[in-house]
Amino acid sequence: MRTYRELFRAPEFTPLFLGTSAQTAASTVGGLAMGTLVHSATGSPLLSALAVFGPSLAQVIGATTLLSAADRLPPRAALTVLPAVTALGTAVMAVPGLPVWAVFAVLFGLGPLAALGGGVRGGLLHETLTADGYLLGRSVLNTCVGTMQICGFAAGAALLTVLSPRGTLLMAAALYAAAAAVARTGLSRRAPRAAGRPSVAETWRNNALLWSSAQRRRVYLALWVPNGLVVGCEALFVPYAPRHAGLLYAAGALGMLTGDVLVGRFVPARLRRRLGAPLRLLLACPYLLLALYPPVPLAAAAVALASVGFAAGLLLQERLMELTPDGLRGHALGLHTSGMLTAQGLAAALAGTLAQFTSPATAMGAMAAASVVVTLLLAPALVAREAEADAVDAAGGKPSAAAAEAADGREPRRTRPGGAGRGESGRGGVR
Repeated sequence: MRTYRELFRAPEFTPLFLGTSAQTAASTVGGLAMGTLVHSATGSPLLSALAVFGPSLAQVIGATTLLSAADRLPPRAALTVLPAVTALGTAVMAVPGLPVWAVFAVLFGLGPLAALGGGVRGGLLHETLTADGYLLGRSVLNTCVGTMQICGFAAGAALLTVLSPRGTLLMAAALYAAAAAVARTGLSRRAPRAAGRPSVAETWRNNALLWSSAQRRRVYLALWVPNGLVVGCEALFVPYAPRHAGLLYAAGALGMLTGDVLVGRFVPARLRRRLGAPLRLLLACPYLLLALYPPVPLAAAAVALASVGFAAGLLLQERLMELTPDGLRGHALGLHTSGMLTAQGLAAALAGTLAQFTSPATAMGAMAAASVVVTLLLAPALVAREAEADAVDAAGGKPSAAAAEAADGREPRRTRPGGAGRGESGRGGVR
């Protein structure tokens, strides 16, 4: 599966694509409306920022409480109910006179549901696509998310001038409801990927199991830390270039979309494993130039070039799926997303603190340098494991999660009936 036509012919990929588009647009439009509504009510920049980004940070709660359900719920039912509940919550926040504390209670209640939804979608993508279609499918969804965020902010700004913030929130609720309808009518009925009842205790056990493999730990760290540190650089675009921050953000979005298309569509499978570390270095190194305050066009070019390196996440997600038992893949992807968002939030706070005591340029240089150091520290073990996987491929074999656990000196995981053994034909993930 190497063409877009083949990808969209895959059963259920189109409903996943449309549902992801609608939810991303809803989240972007709704976040902008909430930030505007809260700021007009309180005048607080902090509270307005929390209204926009708080739900993303709240996903860490879902990662520690709800993720065991990602593989234990029927995908169609979950992807129908979760957006429907989010639509209802968004409509509630549009009620006139609702206290600010109640708005935040609803917001932070919806955040954990987003973590669960991400895990369910990632696991379903793994089941839907053939093994050689994962990277292309993931890159298309990433491109879709980036494009819909850009369009969502533009549409949200336009809606705010035509409607009130509450009216814009109702539009976001309608988009969430549309995502639920697409899932209900477009997805087929499937059994859960794993047996057993979801619980907080099971979520913690599965998190511990995923983290117990040294190989998976290194992949998670490579997914979270270099990426998060560079997002910390992006968080300083406004104080770095107040009049040109929009240009820098647009350049970053263009670079990210370019990287996803190039890696997902054109890079041969035999080269993917060799590009992980170079792409992670590309993600950080151009930001070192920004510490010198180059002219704005050169700074924008550096940001665009660096953002191509975000495509390293596609390769690492593919590797994560190879290292994870089938009955845990949705959980593993949900943990990745929640950990990534948390790392990005913490890195943004760290970058802001450094900029407060130095300068935005100095802080960006320091964050980029830290990202390079982390990539270099992780690279030897990751490259060695990738070389082993290349050797397995050359011998005509296929690396497996059981083999990875054996390589770590542990017994392969025994899954419950209905866990491993189904859906081996594809992979999934989110950045």
